[in-house]
Amino acid sequence: MPPKPAANLGYTPPDGGWGWAVVLGSFISIGFSYAFPKSLTIYYKEIQEYFSVSYSQIAWVSSVMLASMYAGGPVSSILVNRYGSRPVVMVGGVLVSTGMVLASFGTSIIHLYLCVGVIGGFGLAFNLQPALTIIGTYFQVKRPMANGLAMTGSPVILFTLAPLNQFLFDSFGWRGSFLILGSIVLNCCVAGSLMRPVNKNALRKPKTEPPDCNGGVAEEGAAAEASAQSENLLTKAESKAESKGPSCMERFVDVSLFKHRGFLIYLVGNVFMFFGFFAPVVFLAPYAKHQGIDEYSAAFLLSIFALVDMFVRPATGLLGNTKWIRPRIQYFFSFAVSCNGVCHLLCPLASGYTGMVLYSVFFGVAFGMVCSLLFEVLMDLVGAHRFSTAVGLVTIIECVPVLLGPPISGAMVDVFGDYKYMYYACGVMMLVPGIFFFVMHYYNYKKVDEEQNKAAAVEMRTCEEAVRLKTSQEDKASHETKE
Repeated sequence: MPPKPAANLGYTPPDGGWGWAVVLGSFISIGFSYAFPKSLTIYYKEIQEYFSVSYSQIAWVSSVMLASMYAGGPVSSILVNRYGSRPVVMVGGVLVSTGMVLASFGTSIIHLYLCVGVIGGFGLAFNLQPALTIIGTYFQVKRPMANGLAMTGSPVILFTLAPLNQFLFDSFGWRGSFLILGSIVLNCCVAGSLMRPVNKNALRKPKTEPPDCNGGVAEEGAAAEASAQSENLLTKAESKAESKGPSCMERFVDVSLFKHRGFLIYLVGNVFMFFGFFAPVVFLAPYAKHQGIDEYSAAFLLSIFALVDMFVRPATGLLGNTKWIRPRIQYFFSFAVSCNGVCHLLCPLASGYTGMVLYSVFFGVAFGMVCSLLFEVLMDLVGAHRFSTAVGLVTIIECVPVLLGPPISGAMVDVFGDYKYMYYACGVMMLVPGIFFFVMHYYNYKKVDEEQNKAAAVEMRTCEEAVRLKTSQEDKASHETKE
């Protein structure tokens, strides 16, 4: 893997202190970003009847919202690099609130696409990406645990919003509910206020003398240099581009990431995975209602899913931070993706409310593991110093499967009149990338080990030559002194 992120930041992350307040802010911000589109599915059946639209048409609401959230990643990344996380998250909260208030006056499904989908989605983009980025500036040793805790915000807020939305709908209708949700989401502005920038000057690394090329110190120096040379082998094109002077695009986007082997593996697998990632959650409550389960029980399935997810995410973060898993955390992520695929393939076998509850539990476990590791493994591959740009590039490309996944799944329901074929398709679209990740990360780890060993050998030879040269010069000086 590339060098430890802390080595490239120029300072030592505090791994605590105000960082835990930042984790709380990220918990709220990330929670609304991921839970909000899912919680709105409670209103789908009623909105579908109100506007007389099909399953695939109503699915576009969450789909456009999620796609806009991902498409806004690069814009959010540029703003974070320029202004920091705090103001960007606060602006995002205002945007989502504005979109929900305008949607409450909607007169057509297109109106909801624009207000909830586009405006609300871009607001969520300004909440998600800064919250993910700032954690990497405060944490290094405890980063998997911090990411796991922050990502727990999604199931916690979903667990709260799912029954709340049903209550709001029964009391105020979907229009009144959207107005109230517009005020609730302003809590993202409060979360943004907690994201104080890290004081890099106070944490600046002390300058040290270059190590001597002998004994244990030589081994440490060689290992560090080997790690640095390993990254250089992956980013030669970047160095050449810098020597020529960065283009306009390169000043904002690190295009050299497209030559980074680990980044490409992550990107290819995720693009395919996201076609089947969100649809099972979006259609969980409608599927239960289709089986004859009452509305409150169907909504409670989302709460069960969220409750399990809530405990799995921090547990996954703690497990990923152990000495056995952290060095090969990509395999853990591959396992989590594969588990999701198996759950969806087995879902049609679940019958009745008990079967749906069991599916929700196992799905919550698998989904929670993926979400807890989703951005941690990207940061592990590219380093915290390049994460902001990397997540922006990933989200803009992933917006295509995020946009098309739920509507394609909804179209399958319209064509076959049954949800089981949709769950079979989603299972395959999760299991295949899981296997792909296992194979390609095995190859990537092997190649990185070879590159590091080669770089270490080169460094040791350099040290030996330096020692011989120094010894020769000392002998020559000693001989001249005697004469």
